Amino acid sequence: MRKIQKFSEIEPTLGFTEFDFYQNFRLSFPDSELGKLRSLLPIEELAQTIGLKSRHLGRNAYFSAEGKTALMFLKSYMGLSDEQLIENLNFNPHLQLFCDIRIHPLYPLRNYKIVSAIRCEIAELLQIDSAQQVLASHWKPYLENRSVLLTDATCYESFIRYPTDVKLLWECVQWIYRQLKSAVKQLKIRMPRSKYDKQRKNYATYSKQRRGKPSKTRVFKRSLLHLLDKLIGELQAVVVHHQDRLQMPHTFDKRLLIIQQVLEQQNARFHGEQVTDVIVSIDKAYIRPIVRGKETKGVEFGAKVNTIQVDGINFIEHLSFDAFHEGVRLPQCIDKQQCLFGKRITHVSADRIYATNYNRSYCTEKEITTSFVRKGSASKNEQQREQMRKHLNRERSTRLEGSFGTEKQHYSLAKIKARTEPTEILWIFFGIHTANAVRMIPKIERAKQKQTA
Repeated sequence: MRKIQKFSEIEPTLGFTEFDFYQNFRLSFPDSELGKLRSLLPIEELAQTIGLKSRHLGRNAYFSAEGKTALMFLKSYMGLSDEQLIENLNFNPHLQLFCDIRIHPLYPLRNYKIVSAIRCEIAELLQIDSAQQVLASHWKPYLENRSVLLTDATCYESFIRYPTDVKLLWECVQWIYRQLKSAVKQLKIRMPRSKYDKQRKNYATYSKQRRGKPSKTRVFKRSLLHLLDKLIGELQAVVVHHQDRLQMPHTFDKRLLIIQQVLEQQNARFHGEQVTDVIVSIDKAYIRPIVRGKETKGVEFGAKVNTIQVDGINFIEHLSFDAFHEGVRLPQCIDKQQCLFGKRITHVSADRIYATNYNRSYCTEKEITTSFVRKGSASKNEQQREQMRKHLNRERSTRLEGSFGTEKQHYSLAKIKARTEPTEILWIFFGIHTANAVRMIPKIERAKQKQTA
């Protein structure tokens, strides 16, 4: 008997009695919050849409295609690390029922990296539009105000240190120096001379200062740029002359290209030139600065997401790690809502940044009432229109912006700890829609009460 089995495989073969320990857990699972959450998620259809396969060559997988999808929702719902999630999964039957597996108590699952492997597998297959269409179709019968659209953008920050030019340059110098040292050790040749040790001491002194003077920072940046340029040249010379004898990491070429781009960008910035698409991390080279203009955070580093909300449920309209102007995407927001629900939009609430002349004309042509401040003279029904505008603005500022805070605080979206771009997109997708599923619980309960009454 295997140590881990799917419930669908053991239920037809094992006869349960009143002394069965798992029987009580199975009976109580549908009434628990986890059971309600599981019933609200179209796991089977979602796994099929993503493209996960339950059967493949080789040994049987611990998790089925549905179990893998459910595990990603469970990860966002619990807010635990991969290791903590596996520890709870080993000894909590409700969590096992959620993921459609049964783990033998004497042989718990030890490999917590399986969560990361599943995350990477789904991330390569995930298509946000098709997956959201499945969720919208499943939840549509329980959403009442499908003709009202709220939209706004937010930034889901990545888990990186606050980037400065000095930190970034020193990280590049450290990586190049380690690779050069490793190559020299393999070839058993003399290490080229450099001022790395001197700059290492200078960086330790500089980093201890509470606030460095601009003049000292500029001098230190110049020395780091010179050192980085020299080390790159030394490393390339060693690799070119001894490439048949060297075994470099599989990520060597990609990382070296990123560091060369960093050197080029930082040289341009040092001489006062304007640089676009600034790299802020060599580990996550896809991240760009997102200028938000907030009082507490002028710049954020992560994915910018333009979100639409229908009856309190959020959907991703556009996600990008590059900065974009969300104000020009109002027609796309309306098209997205109509594509998901097939319902004509009658009311739209958006921030002032969306109130462009084109968006106003577009909404007027479509006979859509907006929350934008009127331009020009007042109409006959100006008082009713002003009341509607205030109501729409209140809904957007409380429900939509409040949902952003809920997702970031309670569904692991405050600082996303994914390491690659696809897994970070997956992290955001499952965090948003796990929060949506929790919001759907009272909606469905109210619908059932109405049917009973």
